[in-house]
Amino acid sequence: MPLVRRDADDNLPGEERRENQRDRAGLLEQLQDPRPAARRRAAREIAGDATAMDAICNALEIETDAGSRHAMLTALLVTGGERAKARLLQLLRSEDAGLRNGAIEVLQGMPGLAGEYMDGLLSDPDSDVRIFAVNILESLRHQRVPEWLQQVLQNDDHVNVCAAAVDVLTEAGGPECLPALEALPQRFPDEPFVDFAVRTAVRRIQGPGGSHGQ
Repeated sequence: MPLVRRDADDNLPGEERRENQRDRAGLLEQLQDPRPAARRRAAREIAGDATAMDAICNALEIETDAGSRHAMLTALLVTGGERAKARLLQLLRSEDAGLRNGAIEVLQGMPGLAGEYMDGLLSDPDSDVRIFAVNILESLRHQRVPEWLQQVLQNDDHVNVCAAAVDVLTEAGGPECLPALEALPQRFPDEPFVDFAVRTAVRRIQGPGGSHGQ
């Protein structure tokens, strides 16, 4: 379910719509309401309040309702800012795949902050975190995306991280990435799938009739 900025009220009944008119403390409390519709409403109403980021993320970490989780992630996207970024980066280490994917999607929607955290993610000791970082790059609108992907191909020593970067470049790479791509099989000579993936990416980038060292 894509994250979007919206103002609809989820078709709540009149009583719950009236709950909308409450102060910040009431909305924070409502994030823990046993009713999923009430939690969704609270998340949407408190979106934009940078001081509520920890409360939203705390609720998000234990949320089991898909609609409420979506509303909380959307609130993080709408609000943005340093604290939202910090908590989203923490969620990349969650054992919950849904939370990780949600965090990736929100971070992709915050390109202005990417330069402040991407270098750190791409050098993280955990290869899974580096793969998540590459996944963020897949849809991140930032001028340094090609640079970051080439950095992965040239420096990362984990084959799965590099393979993830090749997959992204297959869809979004440009000619400037070809030298780093073509050199990658030499870094992993015992991994034949790397050579196949690189050839596929190079052909896709070159287009029909293209040639570049192949």
